[in-house]
Amino acid sequence: MAQLITGLDVATVRDNLARVHDEIAAAGRDPAEVQVLAAVKYVALEELGVLAQAGVTLLGENRAQELAAKAAAWTGRADFTWDFIGQLQSRKVKQVLPLVRYIHSVASDSVLRELGRHGTPQTEVLIEVNVAGEPDKGGFAPAELDDVVARCPVRVVGLMTMPPLAADPEASRPWFAALAQLAGERGLHQLSMGTSQDYAVAAAEGATIVRVGTSLYR
Repeated sequence: MAQLITGLDVATVRDNLARVHDEIAAAGRDPAEVQVLAAVKYVALEELGVLAQAGVTLLGENRAQELAAKAAAWTGRADFTWDFIGQLQSRKVKQVLPLVRYIHSVASDSVLRELGRHGTPQTEVLIEVNVAGEPDKGGFAPAELDDVVARCPVRVVGLMTMPPLAADPEASRPWFAALAQLAGERGLHQLSMGTSQDYAVAAAEGATIVRVGTSLYR
């Protein structure tokens, strides 16, 4: 298991956030149009105040229990918006929904069923798409997308993807472009794509949310 991130520095995080915004601008996008989501899976609960002081307000957690603990601990203490960005077990849907703005990772029929049971008219989600067709990765195939959107019992506002792991950020560009095309053809406006290593490429290809972790913290 990865070691928890502790000892964060406000000035370092603030400078890193500014650098991310600058790189998004250099990629040809208005930074105001691309939300920087801080992935906090490995950030210790007590360190979240550093993120707030540095101007980070959008947080993403991968695990339902950690999401619940962190959200509860900081309610009323910091102006955070929470998204769920990890693999979602259907039995955790009920727990996650009241805590988040978006679930980014709707990736199975069982999760769709639980959204039907526990979602509300205000519930908004992103469908995870396995654009590269990797057999060991979650997400719906592009060919399934129309059917999934039609069957989803809550409002689908966008798409998310995780491209194949690659050392060169440019290797992710075709997959980001493919997701943007899928979203555009269906009038979906949110695109969650790009992580610490390739967020600038994702922004250039239309990301509206980039999920950044270590690039913010070190």
